[in-house]
Amino acid sequence: MTESNLPSLPLDALHAWHAGLAGALMALHSSEFPAVLCAALQQLTPIESVLISLERKGQPPLLLYECGIPLERRAALISRYYSRGYMLDPFCLAVENGLVEGFYHLSEIAPDNFFSSEYYKTYYLKTGSVEDSYYIVDLSAQSKISICLYQGLSASRFSPAQLALLRCAEPLVRQLVLQHWAEQLGSALAVEQFQAAQELPATTLNTQIAEAFMSFGNAVLTEREREISHLILRGHSAKSTARVLDISPETVRMHRKNLYAKLAVSSQAELFALFIDSIVGPPTTL
Repeated sequence: MTESNLPSLPLDALHAWHAGLAGALMALHSSEFPAVLCAALQQLTPIESVLISLERKGQPPLLLYECGIPLERRAALISRYYSRGYMLDPFCLAVENGLVEGFYHLSEIAPDNFFSSEYYKTYYLKTGSVEDSYYIVDLSAQSKISICLYQGLSASRFSPAQLALLRCAEPLVRQLVLQHWAEQLGSALAVEQFQAAQELPATTLNTQIAEAFMSFGNAVLTEREREISHLILRGHSAKSTARVLDISPETVRMHRKNLYAKLAVSSQAELFALFIDSIVGPPTTL
């Protein structure tokens, strides 16, 4: 979309957006800032719910702020996602693998079969969401702020025009986030990272995921079967899995059939439940 055909806001909406930005500037370094920033973004386009997290390389994401998540879904979603469920999240994995700061829609990040995956059905559809978009802001080489904008089942998906408006706001959002959180979190992060470097062996989210899958079904699955189960659960199709592992789709399907039999499951839904329970524990009601 070129500059000449970018969507424009009506004057009243433009005024509300500018007023929201002014409010966010005034709220910098206060506890009200996240809520005011989210309210400003609502002037660009309706957003049903928001999660703001601190993403730290090799560590679980840390929830900084949330709004709009239905009360009956909040505890189950947040406790399971932030405990270990994030390990299959396409955005977390993309950030861990070097995703540069910017604005991204889920479809730009997710594997080819993600929207048919059990992860999508569990952490999106069952919690009242059909899609999300992210602002990713660098705080340091090891830490980022992510602002996740969810669109739920009770509303339409983000339109191309709405996504274009949110994307255009990215430079302003990035600067506001930096001014608010860089100083607030910077010294604490520096101390934490120094201590981790001195006292703990280096680790990454990818390492943690690999370890989780090494222990998942390790009594019965081969290494190749664990690799394939990992890619299936992340939302890769047989064709995409074959491309990643440099084998044929028929070989992927054969390994998938074998691992299903070994784990006594008959579907991706059962495989997903088995894996999540192995790393998170039995679920509360979703």
